[in-house]
Parts: sequence; C-alpha cells; structure tokens
Amino acid sequence: MEKYSKKEIKEQYRNRVVIGGIYCITCNGSSRKWIKSTKDLAGQSNKFEFFTSTNLCPEPGMISDWNQYGAQSFSFDILEKLEKGETQTEKEFEDDIRTMYDMLLEQEKEKYTR
Repeated sequence: MEKYSKKEIKEQYRNRVVIGGIYCITCNGSSRKWIKSTKDLAGQSNKFEFFTSTNLCPEPGMISDWNQYGAQSFSFDILEKLEKGETQTEKEFEDDIRTMYDMLLEQEKEKYTR
C-alpha cells in the first residue's frame, strides 16, 4: 500500500470529482418515499448503507415504518446526478441542486394531480 503525505492527501481531496443530486429512500413495506437532495451522493449512499447495516433509522420521519418493516425493507435510489463544475462555488453548486430538486418535485406533483 502506498503512503501519501498529508499534503498529497489534501490535494487529492481538493481535486476529487464531486457529484451531488437527488435521491429517494423507499420503504418497500409501506411504499412511502422520501425524496432528498445532497451535495455528496456517494457520502449519502454510504451513510444509508451504514444505517441499514447497523439497524439505525436514518431519519426521524421514517421511524414508524423502520420499526414496523425493518431496515431490510428500505432502499436507496439515485434519481438525478449533477457534477460540480471546476469553477463553481459551493453556494452555486448547492443552488443548482436545489433548483433541480424543486423541478423534480414539481414534475412529481403534476404527475399525481392529473
């Protein structure tokens, strides 16, 4: 295994590709869905896997379904991805994800109100 200096590790972190977007956690037992946005899809996916592997509920709003159907009943699905631009600030990236989230919710609303 290669050893890296702290400087090299920091540089690799700064130069990583950041992918944010919209994801959905679904309870297959109740068919309830929670649609969320994040600036780090990989991190949220890892967090979800940790919660399900340790049987800890990731969100207070899911606790009743979590207790009734169990961790194995929940799934994590990526709905939309957005790669952070090289010159894009954190705020601009966050705003773009929020816009994408709002547009997706509006589409879903139209789908169910027709």
